[in-house]
Formats: sequence, structure tokens, C-alpha cells
Amino acid sequence: MRTIRVETSAATILLTEAPEPKVRDRQTGEIAKDATSGEALMTIGVVYLEDGESSLIKVTVPESGVSEGLTLGAPVSLPGLVARPWESVFNGQQRHGIAFRAAAVTPAAFPAATGAAA
Repeated sequence: MRTIRVETSAATILLTEAPEPKVRDRQTGEIAKDATSGEALMTIGVVYLEDGESSLIKVTVPESGVSEGLTLGAPVSLPGLVARPWESVFNGQQRHGIAFRAAAVTPAAFPAATGAAA
């Protein structure tokens, strides 16, 4: 399936949920692994702010891409962020959405205020 690169340079991204292991199978508790590397995957929650609009999204990140020093409510950077549309049928119901994945999550700085008096 096609992945779409997400340009984040004009966005502010704030961490809203700390990294936790991504569960592949809720019944067994099996942790999701990257199909290529076999590395464990983590999920984080962020609020993505751009052009006066915001979205709460979950992002999957490889365990090695989770940086130290992450703080809830603080800005983060998501290098290599991509979106992948998906759809499936579960219990006879068609479901669809967008899955987000990044190469890493690292602390970032708040953007400088624009138009502020010096």
C-alpha cells in the first residue's frame, strides 16, 4: 500500500501520550514487530497543530527511535513521518483510517513567535 510523506516543518507537534509498546494481539499481549527489522514497535499520542487546526493522532515508532527526555505536553519532532491509508472488515463492518509512522520521536523546541514585538 502507498505511503504518503507528511511535511511537518510548518507544524507544532506536542506529545500527549508517553511511548508504550504497540500490541499486535490484545488476547495474547503479543507486541508488534517491524516486518523488516523485527524490532519492537511503540506508539505515542500527539496533537498535530498547523494553520490554526489541530488533530490528535497516534504514531508508531520503532523502539530504538524513542529518544530520552520526552515530556508530556512538550514539543516533539517526528522525522520521517508518513501516513498510510488502510481499510479492513471486522465483524462484518467495513473500517478505514490512516496509520501514521515515524522513524523516531525526539524532543523539539517551541517555534518562535511570529509577528511579536521585540
